[in-house]
Amino acid sequence: MKSSPSNQAKRFLAGGLARSLLVTVILALGTASSVSAGKGNAGNPRVLPPQSHLHGKTYGEWAAAWWQWALSIPEAQNPVADATGEFAGVGQSGPVWFLAGTFGNSAERTVTIPAGKTIFFPVVNWVFGAGAFDCDPTVPGVPCDVPTLREKAAAATTGAEVVEAWIDGAQVKNIRAYRAVSPEPFSITFPEGAVFGVPAGTHYPHVADGYWLMLAPFSKGQHAIQVHMENPAAGIDQDLIIHLDIN
Repeated sequence: MKSSPSNQAKRFLAGGLARSLLVTVILALGTASSVSAGKGNAGNPRVLPPQSHLHGKTYGEWAAAWWQWALSIPEAQNPVADATGEFAGVGQSGPVWFLAGTFGNSAERTVTIPAGKTIFFPVVNWVFGAGAFDCDPTVPGVPCDVPTLREKAAAATTGAEVVEAWIDGAQVKNIRAYRAVSPEPFSITFPEGAVFGVPAGTHYPHVADGYWLMLAPFSKGQHAIQVHMENPAAGIDQDLIIHLDIN
């Protein structure tokens, strides 16, 4: 980790630190449990609709919670920086399991998840704000303006020219319908040893934008998902594969 990371490196704070962070996740999933019966979108039976309000939160609120989880973990054990999947369980709690993307690189991981967990993960996601090298304190002297942060996050999200995901070999249809934006600006508490050297402490405000998928719990056994994303303007051509072991 460099003390003064380049703007390009900062973009990929699990989704994008630096004028934002970007994350893509590719997963291979198996058969969903009966929880999803009748609740998936047409053609995407394992994916909960983007208008879902699951476990007390909307997609956009879960997106904010995902960022608070991802950036609260020190770099040494951060699931987004994890090459193998060994740290996938760090910081997990409750009925929803957060799956990590990467800091912009392609990867292949194996992740063990307890049965009965709803899975929430980004296909493409960005965070802009105080802890993402957009304004104070990570850019001293630059005030954080939420409308400007939202505009930048929206531009980064919609700038992806290719956004694709497959679940058990079946491509997710109309994936851009799964765009979610954090409804309110939110704070993130960064630890000592945070990714990209972000100073420890609680920083505010942040906004999140991206394409996300919420998946009903899977049956026990081996599963997998695949995602591919291209954003030429950001220099991104990314693939991520995650092998899931549900037990």
